[in-house]
Amino acid sequence: MAPRNRFAGYATRHEEFPQMHPLPNFLSTVALTTFAAIPAFGESSDADHYLQTLAETQNFSLGRPVEAMPTADGKSVIFLRSDSPRDRTTCLYRFDVASGQTEELATPTRLLGDQSGNLSPEEKMRRERTRTKVTGITSFALSDDGDQIAFTLPGALFVYRLGTKSLVKLKAGAGNAIDPTFSPDGRKIAYVRDYNLFVYDLERDEERAITTGANESHSCGLAEFVAQEEMDRRKGFWWLEDSRTILYQVNDSSRVEVWYVGDPAAPQEPPYPSRYPRPGKENVDVRLAVGNADLSDVASGVSDDRAKSENASDAMRWIEWDRNKYPYLVRVSPTKFGPLTITVETRDQHELALLEANPKTGATRQLLQEEDSDWVNIDQSVPAWLPSHEFVWTSEREGAWQLELRHADGSLDKVVVPPDKGLQHFAGVTGSYLLFLAGKNPSESDLWRADPNNTELTRLASGFHDVSLSENGAPVLADTARAPDSLAKTCVRRTDGSVLGELPSVAEEPPYFPRIEFPDDSSKFVSSIVRPRDFDGSKKYPVIVDVYAGPGFNRVQKIAEPYLIDQWLADQGYVVVSFDGRGTPGRGRDWERAIYQKFGEIPLADQVSALADLAAKHPEMDLKRVGITGWSFGGYMSALAVLRRPDIFKAAVAGAPVSDWLDYDTQYTERYLGLPGDAVYAASSLIGDAPKLSRPFLLIHGTADDNVYFRHSLELMDALEKAGRPFQFLPIVGSTHMVLDPGLRVQIEKRTVEFFKASL
Repeated sequence: MAPRNRFAGYATRHEEFPQMHPLPNFLSTVALTTFAAIPAFGESSDADHYLQTLAETQNFSLGRPVEAMPTADGKSVIFLRSDSPRDRTTCLYRFDVASGQTEELATPTRLLGDQSGNLSPEEKMRRERTRTKVTGITSFALSDDGDQIAFTLPGALFVYRLGTKSLVKLKAGAGNAIDPTFSPDGRKIAYVRDYNLFVYDLERDEERAITTGANESHSCGLAEFVAQEEMDRRKGFWWLEDSRTILYQVNDSSRVEVWYVGDPAAPQEPPYPSRYPRPGKENVDVRLAVGNADLSDVASGVSDDRAKSENASDAMRWIEWDRNKYPYLVRVSPTKFGPLTITVETRDQHELALLEANPKTGATRQLLQEEDSDWVNIDQSVPAWLPSHEFVWTSEREGAWQLELRHADGSLDKVVVPPDKGLQHFAGVTGSYLLFLAGKNPSESDLWRADPNNTELTRLASGFHDVSLSENGAPVLADTARAPDSLAKTCVRRTDGSVLGELPSVAEEPPYFPRIEFPDDSSKFVSSIVRPRDFDGSKKYPVIVDVYAGPGFNRVQKIAEPYLIDQWLADQGYVVVSFDGRGTPGRGRDWERAIYQKFGEIPLADQVSALADLAAKHPEMDLKRVGITGWSFGGYMSALAVLRRPDIFKAAVAGAPVSDWLDYDTQYTERYLGLPGDAVYAASSLIGDAPKLSRPFLLIHGTADDNVYFRHSLELMDALEKAGRPFQFLPIVGSTHMVLDPGLRVQIEKRTVEFFKASL
């Protein structure tokens, strides 16, 4: 449920819709809706054309550069982009910083044709975790010297060499390679295939297995579900600086519950088994092994036996730490400027520790720890080691995020960015500078530079930014800027903030930008308003709350993207509003921790309070006609609102809501609700409130959702039916947590408006 990047929240209501197919109308007390039954939504209009274009261009994002990364020498920026505003297949490009010219390096259809359907189950699940909505070349890896680029297509692994402008398909074994990563010397590539870890020797042009015998329940080199979904850690293996040693996860998930994801419309197909850890139940048992990528001997990796021979003992050994106390492996941090470190966390997430690890002996010792009586947030950007053999760290121990410089033994040297600066994200190191994003208002994200040798903090660019740096500290950075009147544009900057060029986009621009107001009263709640383009200040308008309200993400951001669809919705005759209440980041430790064990209380109370505050200043808002809509945690909030506050919310659309937190995953749920207890979990559940439903309610869910399982909506529907409460249900057969089909998205948006027109 956690957003996978700073902009993943755009999908909380719309772009996480799974692909949808109709089911027959078979429920007796449920107003079951199918697409075949949806009538035409009026005559063709500019609004219809805008919605169709919005869907076909994925919010006008297709054709814009993504995943931009500078090479180590700062001469090039490698990025992905589709060739047109309606093409979902992304290709590999190089931008030359000196000339400003762009060249295409690799095109998927020319290499393999249409192979989009040939993904392994592991790769499909990985794309679900990363919310990947495109096909083709969806990611790439750079060698440390920046000369080589590795990428995959279904069943194939490629390397492009910039110096010779050559593209080579490696002679890897059959199957899909996951997460190809160069060794530091650029002579090898490691990757996972069929649950085992492999290394390809580029000089010998041959593949070697580091592990053998792994399977779905005993895997090697893969980040487990909760690491990918909730810790924002995708990797499960790491090279050390000698380019001979490789660390990798060994996962024993044999005691984790198996949930089966099937397609009711295809009973001839067997369900897909998924290891899904629920609160209070078994997690994956994660160990960290050390392997030798130069040995021809292979390690079993799935056995607890240290070795079966002297050679095998050399091939694999364990990094040891107190896994009973710290079962979560949060981060592994190899570096050329300091020791190997690993970050680990307790099951209750009240304590996080940074450990120095000796890969030769497997021994670890603690450098520092973070503690919080509610939970410790994870920051995957640290530690970052500097040539001075000190490291950068972030902490909330002083009440808000601060950026610290620490000695090699873990002791504090200095605070580089104090808590009052609104630190949001440490972006990395380039040259002698530390780059970070900050904003005293969480709806803004300025780009800053810090000099760790003095107290100088320099703002390089205001607005809303996201930056990418070379891991080797190239003297340039890729900066993607957004604004309320401008969609994403990626430029190349020097470390002094000056712009060297802009990566070319072929995206379609919207015919108009959303008319967003950000009320200048953020002392209590940050909010946004979108009104119809033909707004009449003398009229009263029904209100729709576009909600997320969950931890880890700010719905209100001073950028256009989240409001493109809100403007279309507003143009149907509504005032659309959003609020960030307690529990959302950017307002300090106490503000964020206020929701601990109070999912069913604080977020809803703040939405109600924020709505009343805003309406008191904007008389066009008709509080007698308020609807609410959201997806994922926003779907939970929508359902919670209409069940518990029907006096305020007169209708709700809930997409993929968590109805019972006992059925969501361990790492997310236990972080915010603690270990299962009857009072806390029951107070946050929708099930007990189902008999109270007294307002129109539209429920949407994908039957193959492996994040918020379809079980959640089935449980809620069962409770509603047993209580005799009428509702509408939109089943989404065989699909997961995302929708990519533009035609289906159009119909869902029209169906949502139709529902609100009938209800409000």
